[in-house]
Amino acid sequence: MTVREPSHAKAGAMTLRVEPRSGEALRAVLPQLAQLRIEVFRDWPYLYEGTLDYEARYLGKFLEAPDHVAICAFDGDALVGASTAAPMKHQHEEFTEPFRRIGADIADIVYFGESILLRDYRGRGLGHAFFDGREAHAAALGYGKTAFCGVMRPADHALRPADYRPLDEFWTKRGYRPLDGVIAHFAWQDVDQPAETEKPMQFWGRGFL
Repeated sequence: MTVREPSHAKAGAMTLRVEPRSGEALRAVLPQLAQLRIEVFRDWPYLYEGTLDYEARYLGKFLEAPDHVAICAFDGDALVGASTAAPMKHQHEEFTEPFRRIGADIADIVYFGESILLRDYRGRGLGHAFFDGREAHAAALGYGKTAFCGVMRPADHALRPADYRPLDEFWTKRGYRPLDGVIAHFAWQDVDQPAETEKPMQFWGRGFL
């Protein structure tokens, strides 16, 4: 699919291309995806101090998961955004355990992983395209529930930008809601910290009662 610029966009802007990729087609852009993850996740709220070695291992495991997909956004040949999904049963225990605690059947859940997009391409409808693509993938596989998680940061965090706008309203309009008590904990190194620290991650879901 293509995503065309809104009428007020600057003259000469390119038409963006959005396409699902998996398997070898996704492997072909893994170096771009790894670099994109590092660049985007350095910003608030993740503040992620990533390395290419870790990204190669992480993305390699993602490729091994059956029924995975990445909805990729391109400007010409350049990867400018991506959003991933794969069945929850293939995820890290840190992500599956909170659902097991509440008695949810993880075999009926598709996990929406990272959504990353370069700043210059935001506000052009790509966020909706990412959700549309992943939800269509989950529906085609016959899954009834979809879920993702976001890091929970204190409102008074020293690195929180003054103009930061949470995505809660956008997610709610997409039909998602926070899942009570479904919180994962995952560790990574923040850009302003000397070592990894564990962070709480609130799950949001659609299709849950």
